[in-house]
Amino acid sequence: MRIGLVTEGGYPYAAGEARLWCDRLVRGLPQHEFELYALSRTAGQEERGRVTLPPHVTRVRTAPLWAPADDGRTYSRRERRRFAEGLAELVRGICEDGPEAFAAGLYGLAELAGEQGGMYAALRSETAVRVVEAGCRARGASRAVRTAAVPDLLQFVDELERALRPLSLDWYEDEGLGRADVCHAAAGGVAAVPGLLAKRFFGVPLLVTEYGVQLRAHYLEQREETRPAVRALLAAFHIRLAGEIYARADLLTPGNAHARRWQERCGASRERLRTVYPGMEADRFATVGEDPGRGDPDTLVWVGRVEPAKDLIALLHAFAEVRRAAPHSRLRIFASAAAPGYLADCRSLAAQLFPDEAADARTVGESPVTFEEIGGPEAPTPADAYGAGRIVLLSSVIEGFPITLAEAMFCGRATVSTDVGAVREVIGGTGLVVPPRNPRALAEACLALLEDPERAQRLGAAARARALELFTVEQNVEAFRESYLRLLATGSARPEGEVPFDCPAEARVPGPWVARPAETGLGSEAMA
Repeated sequence: MRIGLVTEGGYPYAAGEARLWCDRLVRGLPQHEFELYALSRTAGQEERGRVTLPPHVTRVRTAPLWAPADDGRTYSRRERRRFAEGLAELVRGICEDGPEAFAAGLYGLAELAGEQGGMYAALRSETAVRVVEAGCRARGASRAVRTAAVPDLLQFVDELERALRPLSLDWYEDEGLGRADVCHAAAGGVAAVPGLLAKRFFGVPLLVTEYGVQLRAHYLEQREETRPAVRALLAAFHIRLAGEIYARADLLTPGNAHARRWQERCGASRERLRTVYPGMEADRFATVGEDPGRGDPDTLVWVGRVEPAKDLIALLHAFAEVRRAAPHSRLRIFASAAAPGYLADCRSLAAQLFPDEAADARTVGESPVTFEEIGGPEAPTPADAYGAGRIVLLSSVIEGFPITLAEAMFCGRATVSTDVGAVREVIGGTGLVVPPRNPRALAEACLALLEDPERAQRLGAAARARALELFTVEQNVEAFRESYLRLLATGSARPEGEVPFDCPAEARVPGPWVARPAETGLGSEAMA
């Protein structure tokens, strides 16, 4: 089977979990042929190079979203009229309640881009700005977009051109994505646009996986300085795009129930939803997980990226209460990465809360709170960080699928977590869950486990068993293998006159063909 895997800002270039799960998937299905179509976000991403790929990855195509994509083509008067009509439909779908108009405009522009190119210059032209302005001033437009001024229109058109850049790619014909047996988009949003076009114009079945819902990520990434009209236009565009993806995809595989609920609210049909949990390498945590006595029973551990969404401020306040009730307790914070300003704030607060134990914000000394890095001498690997204590904490106020929580479960650690994102689903009764932004509740849960180490050990054992059942690479790869076979069996609506699977898989088997009997001089009698 030939699978076209479309990624954005991840595999096969970037590091992190987004790259890892794709790499594990590809390596776990060597019987299939993979073609990679990568949308890169930065120049540095490509300069760092890509990971070593297995031999059954037969093609890698990359398109930069960070660089201008001007092909030097311009439109004739007739083509400009066609462009304006398509863009007007798209904008009407964005500014008004019109998913049908949005889809018509999107595919109309895709047809024009496929035939003539020139979309980069057209979307940055005065015509495009005037069309968007007319849509914003239309009677049915929302109040937020009616206030859009010229700077707002220019900024939105710039963002729109980047989002629609996949329309102009040469990925679809000439044995490209349009000839794949299955198109697998590794994320929603812009990453799924090539899959939409392959399905629309070539009938390729579309599978979309979302471990983090792109629409939700767009909301969280909006900057405060973004003007209200621009924010409203971009939000409406991403809502319409998400709705079109969820309506057209043959199969949606959210990474957890939290992502699934977002998809359902945006119009996804339950019949085409299948939850597939991320796959993680359990062997990396086996040494710690199989040793329940490892780690200091009085030490609390936090692992992750130090940033405001993780709410370490509340964690430090909670530990201050824990420390008053359990003077021998310690808190070790292991950072995989950090926002420098926020890390400095956390260090300063730790020094203020424990003035008798730390001389200043930079001194570790006898302070019960330490800030360490994964990869340092005390914790060369994440497993070593989790193994430093018996209880692992998660204090986030925003979370999708909590990777660090699943890793702690593989390590057999008892956990105390805030009730955000997919935390409750991942824990499944094998840890304590408290409300976010509630230091007192977090402290009480920590004390409950510190005072009852046998309970903590039982929860840790149950957590490891649950992780081994649900979150391994093997279950993830098997789920996608079944999904690919299901899509291949059911197929998708192909363009009129085209026969599904008219090009058999054997036609792409590498290596020399075995000569036919007629070519070897053997007749039918010799064959008999």
